[in-house]
Amino acid sequence: MVIHKASSRGGADHGWLKTFHTFSFSEYYDPQRMNFGTLRVLNDDSIAAGAGFGRHPHRDMEIITIPLAGQVIHQDSEGNRGTISRGEIQVMSAGTGIFHSEFADPKEVTQLLQIWVYPKIFGVKPIYDQKKFPLEQRQNRFQLITSPDGRENSLPINQDAFFSLNEMSEGREFHYSPHMATNGVYVFVISGAVEINGQSLQSRDGMGIEESGRIQIRSLTHSELLVMEVPMHLPHRP
Repeated sequence: MVIHKASSRGGADHGWLKTFHTFSFSEYYDPQRMNFGTLRVLNDDSIAAGAGFGRHPHRDMEIITIPLAGQVIHQDSEGNRGTISRGEIQVMSAGTGIFHSEFADPKEVTQLLQIWVYPKIFGVKPIYDQKKFPLEQRQNRFQLITSPDGRENSLPINQDAFFSLNEMSEGREFHYSPHMATNGVYVFVISGAVEINGQSLQSRDGMGIEESGRIQIRSLTHSELLVMEVPMHLPHRP
């Protein structure tokens, strides 16, 4: 089990971008925080209105973007263009290589989580998708947003990983059982305060459980969680 307190994260303030990194990224490097299994990047970004990331490349990585406030405008070299806001999820299998750009709405600050996961199979054709997930369907329940096969209307990704969101009322208790027994589980507290397997976590704290079994979660306040279930062994790169 590992616990990453919000205050222990790396990050930077570029003026137009305020960012926090749970795992080593960009100029933040900690050899003890390179990844949790196949979960490689967990970035917590606040982007000024109209600002963003210009055209840049990605390869062989599963990228999941979760807006928390505002809107993200995406455009890529495969001809995809889309705008996503809270309640929508974007996934991109970078595969053999893709260029894309991401900008905040011109009228408001955008807050988002961007997660990178190592792929199951390298060198696949790039894939982009986005989908709206009704907010009411994550009230006091786990709403599956990504999976390897698109089950339960989730978005498919190229890895045996399952991401879920849960917006919990104060005092509620839940048990999370992994979809695959060999997977580990990393829980990120988007907001609020919870107790997980007896450990207290606050907003933006993270906790990884390698041998997860059944996880007990209790909300201490109204809270929102992102649960990321991922394989613990890195794939073999050909």
